[in-house]
Amino acid sequence: MKKFERITLNSDLLRAFVVIAEQGHLTLASERLSRTQSALSVQLRKLETSLDTKLFHRHAKGMKLTPDGEKLLPVAQGILSDLLHAQTLFEKPLRGKVHVGIPDHYDDTVFERVLTDFGKTYPLLDIYVKSGCSAGFAAAIREGRLDVAVVSGQMAEHGEVLETEPNHWVESEDFEADANEPVPLGILDRGCWWSNLPLNLLSKHQRAFNIKFRSESFSNLRCAIRSGLAIGVLPARAIQEGMRISGPQRRLPDLPAMAQSLLVSETAAPDITGAIAEALKEGLAIN
Repeated sequence: MKKFERITLNSDLLRAFVVIAEQGHLTLASERLSRTQSALSVQLRKLETSLDTKLFHRHAKGMKLTPDGEKLLPVAQGILSDLLHAQTLFEKPLRGKVHVGIPDHYDDTVFERVLTDFGKTYPLLDIYVKSGCSAGFAAAIREGRLDVAVVSGQMAEHGEVLETEPNHWVESEDFEADANEPVPLGILDRGCWWSNLPLNLLSKHQRAFNIKFRSESFSNLRCAIRSGLAIGVLPARAIQEGMRISGPQRRLPDLPAMAQSLLVSETAAPDITGAIAEALKEGLAIN
């Protein structure tokens, strides 16, 4: 194919490629971008046609980057980051302080990439981040201890819904256990609806379980799952390499999705909260 006949590259194609690469699975990528798998497949084919190369190897467990895909990934991530930066290039410099609350399962995406890029774009703005269980974020917004927060819940909080994130039963890639035996369960021990979700659902469906691991930390829970110690419930964004979604043979009950709401304090500086709210929305669409 001649160069002038190739499809023009655009941010949507690159965003689809980056998300598929980061998720390693078309199903997870489609959930992240709220698009159908067939639509993502079409975008990927357009990008591969445009670049005249193959970007992924498809296998039973998902999708793995080819050497050319590995080459493209940092370039595509840089382009998307530059586009985000360009949107704020001619805005007046923001000065002051902003206190942001994010759920800790967002640490690898929102905290490391979105807020880091935001800090580089607005070097005169001091950003204080509280990462952890979001159950107390709404109260912190009302009391003025947080200016902007992303709050997770089965029902959307008052505020703008950023996304509806699927939840999954997750196990290690090489996990082996008799599906007829009690579920070896790992739980997030925080005393909130999320902690009780797997226990309530398994009990309701009369599915026997043994609690093998409990921790207040998403990071620790992921370690327990990845090591093969337990099966646990994770939001789609928290699933990492070395894990897989548990199959139907486990006879595990369906999980409800989780709403992520953006709450903004009425007393905080609107130019600052507006800018960081837009960065969060844009960043979640990319990641």
